[in-house]
Amino acid sequence: MKNASILVVDDDPDVLTAVRLLLKTEVKQVVTEKNPGNLKDHLTSQQFDIVLLDMNFNSSINTGNEGLFWLKEIKKMKNAPEVIMITAYGHIDLAVRSLKEGAADFVVKPWQNEKLIGTISEILGKKGKGGGSTAKISNDSIIGKELLGQSEVMQDIFYKIEKIAPTDANILILGENGTGKDLVAKAIHQHSLRAAKPYVKVDVGALTDSLFESELFGHKKGAFTDAREDRAGRFEAANGGTLFLDEIGNISLHQQAKLLSVLQNRQVTRLGTNQPIPIDIRLICATNVPINELANESRFRKDLIYRINTVEIVIPPLRKREDDILLLSQHFMKIYCNKYLKQELQFDQKALEKLASYHYPGNVRELQYSIERAVIMAESNVLQAKDIIFSPIESSVVPEFEPRELNLSAVEKTTILRVIEKHHGNITRAARELGLTRTALYRRISKYDI
Repeated sequence: MKNASILVVDDDPDVLTAVRLLLKTEVKQVVTEKNPGNLKDHLTSQQFDIVLLDMNFNSSINTGNEGLFWLKEIKKMKNAPEVIMITAYGHIDLAVRSLKEGAADFVVKPWQNEKLIGTISEILGKKGKGGGSTAKISNDSIIGKELLGQSEVMQDIFYKIEKIAPTDANILILGENGTGKDLVAKAIHQHSLRAAKPYVKVDVGALTDSLFESELFGHKKGAFTDAREDRAGRFEAANGGTLFLDEIGNISLHQQAKLLSVLQNRQVTRLGTNQPIPIDIRLICATNVPINELANESRFRKDLIYRINTVEIVIPPLRKREDDILLLSQHFMKIYCNKYLKQELQFDQKALEKLASYHYPGNVRELQYSIERAVIMAESNVLQAKDIIFSPIESSVVPEFEPRELNLSAVEKTTILRVIEKHHGNITRAARELGLTRTALYRRISKYDI
């Protein structure tokens, strides 16, 4: 690095100053430029090893993204330097596209200084050896074992995971229930620099206001009636590692304010104390609430959205991953044949057609449970179409009241089915509409064998 020359192109003078101060003792030369129009002049007048290039400028170039335009211009030049793109917030799709256009890597604002230096050092090292810069998925990765997909959209998600996992950027995972958001979160942790540290998952949508602070931030003995001993919260448990907050879209505005304060200050205070405790976590959040609904100020604070959404990953529903349905079906069949000590089974053609043609409102989770049920009930080594039964909870047609079913149990069961269907399987919202707690609703689901 001591012999490297770096050109930094960004229209934000604060960014230029910060990079110049950071790198001036690390490399031979740092040249900064606010106007990307002067890029070619710099590159023709002297040789640079790396260009740090912003993805968005106040420019008249109408390409959809100025950074991509200037990246292509650089790559056209003879002896073009390596390019590291600088991006912000949720522009991960553009950043991934830049990699396909020839960028060596990208960094997300605000970056960690050590990470930026490490990225530059790695690219310079690989450039000297003539190697590429794309990381490979390890053989023991959750990707390919639990998180599966051969469709183009899933391959893009795997590529994003590889690129963003080593950063410390906060990530928001969006997708319908049952799409595998928790598996994506695990994969990000596994490929991160914190992989050897704790991975802690919390279903925050299920926490009441009284439990929220105690569960996340911890408490001191005697802080409330049942606080019989000091207890660390989930933030402390995840210190040094990754904290995954599932169902983040279902927490109250009061809870959001508490969470925002912790994320801003990077410290927690246990209930019953005034002593702040520093925390160092990588935050991943997930929700089935569409981002445009989440951005409604009456429902979710926009300042918290920006805090948790440095990068977002959208997982498509299974009905948009048709190429993956049979792959996943075979995967689940092998799992449940082993679990239930069944001989190896096969699907006949009609069963495969039925699996491929269904719309899966319950996504991968519904497919998984359907295959499990089929394996359990199988009476031969070939699964037929009649053996594939999809969940009545997810069915687009909810059974209507029969005239004779006017007893309270029948009415309650049908009502629960309709409300769960209305909320697309979201138990938290269904319970709220029914006036029940999640636990009480789960008891009724079990009681009626829904």
